[in-house]
Amino acid sequence: MKNLLLLLTAMLAWGQQIIRPPAAATDPVVLTVGTEKLTQAEFERILATLPAQQRAAVDKPGGKHQMAEQLSELLMLAQAAKANKLDQERDVQIRLALVTNQTLANAEYQFLGKPDDAALHAYYDAHKDEMTQVHARHILIRFKGSRVPLRADQKDLTEEEALAKAKEIRAKLVAGAKFADVAKAESDDTGSGDNGGDLDAFTKGSMVPEFEKAAFELPIGQISEPVKSQFGYHLILVESRQPKSFADASEELVEKVAPDQAKKGLDDMKKKTNIVYNDAYFGK
Repeated sequence: MKNLLLLLTAMLAWGQQIIRPPAAATDPVVLTVGTEKLTQAEFERILATLPAQQRAAVDKPGGKHQMAEQLSELLMLAQAAKANKLDQERDVQIRLALVTNQTLANAEYQFLGKPDDAALHAYYDAHKDEMTQVHARHILIRFKGSRVPLRADQKDLTEEEALAKAKEIRAKLVAGAKFADVAKAESDDTGSGDNGGDLDAFTKGSMVPEFEKAAFELPIGQISEPVKSQFGYHLILVESRQPKSFADASEELVEKVAPDQAKKGLDDMKKKTNIVYNDAYFGK
């Protein structure tokens, strides 16, 4: 029943009750239930409005057919309900109206939160620092209590021993040893170590505070002093630091701007709409 309710919501969002023109020759009918026919495009539009988890299930072997079976049950039951005039019962009408209004309200809220280009540029200009990307490498020397697991046949170092080792490795790097080679051999962060310590590009909020502070302040090309974090001691080499381009940051900008813009739009709508509560019934 839960899946049927999700499909009902999806069909309302798709506009099942709208009168549709005949299917085009290039859009074949893929499902017939009684007098109701759904074309391939219509079926896929319904699937597109389902929650991500349910859409993922459709991609599994047999998933699309299973979804069609659930949809056919929904249509069959809905047709029977209309034949029995259940759609004329007041309780059913109220529930249908609630689902319809919920679907419309969600669509309007998303519309309110859809930022225009000017809003995105304004946010981008005001938050360029947050959009800065750092491309860095690091070498991690873990110590007892670190969340990073010990490598095979590795001694569990104390903080003092780990710091001494980090300083020794830094001296080798300053003397000319290649950072990528040393990272492969010495870093306890085996994920990045196998790639020469490369952490790729990251923005603020992606790393632990101690690491982030050093990475955003360290001069490019200079090897940091050992930086302590919950993982151990880090030696950091910043290779570049620059703001993301507006194009590269576009998806992130929409995620940042949309919620506040939608809330503002909703607040503005409330101010313009006559809403009256019966205090005798609802209380204050």
